[in-house]
Amino acid sequence: MTQVEESIEVGVPVHTAYNQWTQFETFPEFMDGVERVEQRSDTLTHWVTDVNGVHREFDAEITEQIPDERVAWTTVSGEARQSGVVTFHRLDDEHTKVMLQMAFEPEGLAETVGDKLGFVKRQTKGDLQRFKKFIEERGLETGGWRGAVV
Repeated sequence: MTQVEESIEVGVPVHTAYNQWTQFETFPEFMDGVERVEQRSDTLTHWVTDVNGVHREFDAEITEQIPDERVAWTTVSGEARQSGVVTFHRLDDEHTKVMLQMAFEPEGLAETVGDKLGFVKRQTKGDLQRFKKFIEERGLETGGWRGAVV
């Protein structure tokens, strides 16, 4: 399994950053290669991705969700094997550190080579930079789910 860890500081309060992250269906607006995310229940999402011509569909289950603190997930079916957690750290009233940790299993030669060349790490960093731009330009979240999953 490959591990990736990236973080970014965003210029919004912690509740704004967290609330936006819980709006999974907006992920295609800032995550490169994510074509569609469908929220099927409070804890189940369906993903359609196309990264460098590699098409994947999978379901991910939210395994832990604590408002303004963390969202953890793992894939439960489909063509991708991954798990991760994103945590939200209040820096001050208007700034938040968003930290993403992910473990994934590359499949096939193309993904294995891309992983060795650091493609996933660069993509993760780019996704977080696009999230920063997305939320800072808006200044507020598109919605939010404040329920807890433990």
